[in-house]
Amino acid sequence: MTGVDEAGAEKQAPEQQDTPILRPRGPRARKSASKGIVRFLPLALLTLVIAVLAVPMGLGIAAGFIGPGFPGAAGAPGPKVPDWQQVPKQLSRTQIVAPLDASAPVPLPADVTNQLNALLTPDGGGDFTGVVEDALTGLPLYDRDGAKNRVPASNMKLLTAVAALRAIGPETRFSTRVLAGPSPSTIILSAGGDVLLGDGPSQANEVLGHAGLETLAADTAKALQDRGVKGPVTVQLDDGLFTGPALNPAWSLDDVAAGETAPVFPLALNSARTSPGATNGPRPQDAALTAAQAFAGKLQAAGAAAGFTVVPGVERAAAPTGKQGVLASAVSATVREQVDLMLETSDNYLAEVFGRMAALSEGKPGSNDGATAAVGAQLAELGVASDSMHLADVSGLALGNQVSARQFADVVRAITSGPDTRLRAALAGFPVAGLTGTLGDRYTDATTSQGAGLVRAKTGTLNSVIALSGYVVDANGRLLVFSFIGNGLMPGAEGNKVALDRSATALASCGCRAG
Repeated sequence: MTGVDEAGAEKQAPEQQDTPILRPRGPRARKSASKGIVRFLPLALLTLVIAVLAVPMGLGIAAGFIGPGFPGAAGAPGPKVPDWQQVPKQLSRTQIVAPLDASAPVPLPADVTNQLNALLTPDGGGDFTGVVEDALTGLPLYDRDGAKNRVPASNMKLLTAVAALRAIGPETRFSTRVLAGPSPSTIILSAGGDVLLGDGPSQANEVLGHAGLETLAADTAKALQDRGVKGPVTVQLDDGLFTGPALNPAWSLDDVAAGETAPVFPLALNSARTSPGATNGPRPQDAALTAAQAFAGKLQAAGAAAGFTVVPGVERAAAPTGKQGVLASAVSATVREQVDLMLETSDNYLAEVFGRMAALSEGKPGSNDGATAAVGAQLAELGVASDSMHLADVSGLALGNQVSARQFADVVRAITSGPDTRLRAALAGFPVAGLTGTLGDRYTDATTSQGAGLVRAKTGTLNSVIALSGYVVDANGRLLVFSFIGNGLMPGAEGNKVALDRSATALASCGCRAG
């Protein structure tokens, strides 16, 4: 099963009111004010004590977070941390990230190998393969069976991200449209690939819920009112964009029952979840029909004010061929934004939709076979050797996937520093160690905390599989890409995840006697 991080909701402070300050006057007021001061003193003293205690506590927490080896950490051992990796004393007014220095020394492969071989060890059975490359030159710095095919788990989403950005385009948006039907009182909800629809109003600043059914229904009601439609209005659903089985036969039914994925449709609310905040548990088994029924309910509410009613229930029907009038439409967040969400939260459903949309963009069927073929074709065009790959799905749930650590390292290198700049759009989606996404709760102990905030990598977890592929800038300022994959591991053995995190941390703090 893949890990998914649930983002917490932001709490907004209450608005300040411009209430005039009333100052007391006269002897009685002065007496009242004196009593107020007396009552205030204990509170002020308590606040002062808390503030004094908070300083050393804050320093202790900060030292524990950034870990040993950083200035300010108690008993920090090891070499001096470079200035650019230290916690800033103040924020610069101009937030500009300087380009990497191409003349920064490249680590010695022998030194990198010595460090990683000591760390990349399985907890129990199984084994790890791994590759580390210099991002700028492609020079191999570490290779442990790097060409060996492995089950990669959710690292598959890196390949899907590349295919989506290349085939569909980073700035593309998917449109959910409401079309005029064969009769004036019939409308057709036409699915266009947006599975991140929200139930409420459209939210322009969000990725999940960028397009909202409430807004789409309100726009539809106005269009029907302008046309003089009195109802009752019949809502039909056209979700024929995808073909083939909606449920991949390569997936474990236990994973489907656990809510790791669901039958794939080109229309869904909340990435086929029951609510925006849900990250596990059962999913709708017909996400498109569920979304269409929710739309019909919103249209019924909007139609009450517009003077029409909506017929209960929604049936599937193909939109008539030829030019159709568009009554209303709602567009998704960009592919760039959706790819970042997919990588950060390891969203299986969204990955499968991206695979099918990439296939359609290439003129292939919008099916599972079309998706795997589209991903393979895009990697080949990119120059990543893909002949030895076998893709059973594009999310990583299938145990039939076979990809090597070297291929993943090459893909990460293409994203970070390859000639196709469209792929840079995926950089923000890599989870950040100790801070975001599926790495948000890792890199917190003394052996890995030096990698917190520095390691950026896509995770992957199945029952006996664990993987980590990403990038890091080492202590000398050199950008390194890496991929570590474990197969045949002891299920649930915590030491395997720690082995990956320690290995990536070693790269972040690597002095590695540069050659």
